[in-house]
Amino acid sequence: MPMADLFADLIGQPTAVALMRSSLEQQRLAAAYLLSGPEGVGRRLGGLRFLEGVLAGPASDLAVRRRLSQGNHPDLLWLEPTYSHQGRLVPVSQAMAEGVSKRGLPQIRLEQIRSVGPFLARRAVAGPRPVVVIEAVELMAEGAANGLLKTLEEPGAGLLLLLSTAPERLLSTIRSRCQLIPFRPLDPVAMAEVLAQQADVADASGATDADASDAPEAADPPELIELAAGAPGALLEHRRQWRGLPSGLAERLGALPADPLEAMALARDLSEALDLDQQLWLLNWWQLFLWRREPRLPQQQRLERLRGQLRGFVQPRLAWEVALLELSGVIV
Repeated sequence: MPMADLFADLIGQPTAVALMRSSLEQQRLAAAYLLSGPEGVGRRLGGLRFLEGVLAGPASDLAVRRRLSQGNHPDLLWLEPTYSHQGRLVPVSQAMAEGVSKRGLPQIRLEQIRSVGPFLARRAVAGPRPVVVIEAVELMAEGAANGLLKTLEEPGAGLLLLLSTAPERLLSTIRSRCQLIPFRPLDPVAMAEVLAQQADVADASGATDADASDAPEAADPPELIELAAGAPGALLEHRRQWRGLPSGLAERLGALPADPLEAMALARDLSEALDLDQQLWLLNWWQLFLWRREPRLPQQQRLERLRGQLRGFVQPRLAWEVALLELSGVIV
């Protein structure tokens, strides 16, 4: 496959494509790359295509692409945030299938980072070098971040790819050891092209109406487009989250119940029906919904406090109760 075609399906990211293509064509690969940008704009796809070029060069074939996308290439180690569940670390992508109760937030843990150095130091099996991808690297625990820094100081002959939506949360010493590949929000034309491409893929795969949760619907609230902020993948995820909410829950939240009993009942339903990830997503929607209705700074500041409490492992029901009572004016 010609190098020019390697990134053909990565739409709307000319700067990222130019940087990655230049590294591949000149065969001047850095030891580590940081692919940064919003969720859902093509960072993961770009990383896969870049690794395809690294492992197979311009003579890439569909077999290499398939093995990379399935995560079973022998020279690839792909790490993602995990939940601690019954004494095991369960990756985010497997959490639902394994029935993990997502009451805490996932992390990249020291145990995972410890596997990076030995993997990069091993002899490659099918390609020129081993490669490691760390997804959502900003979710590293402190010990894991220090462990990664030690690996970056002595990377060996392998290649490390870090994917991040919040590179500012990484240690500056980690960022300085990586070549930055920036991914940007898409303009409306590119975003429409990606969404049409996704629809074509769904049609070709024979997805049923029940499976087509990505399809647009008139019932989508306007906040979803704004939350997506030029990221088609994020829009698809927002649609999935919205349609997964229990019936009537968002409407009750948007109405800001003035009765204390109603507020406490809503807090109970939110904390019992939704896991922490869903609660944080709904909070994002609620914050934008209230701002669009009436931009009040104190209200937004109170919602930010609620977000911090949920992320800080305050008991969710209590956090929602106090926030709803304060926002409804029941307590000051």
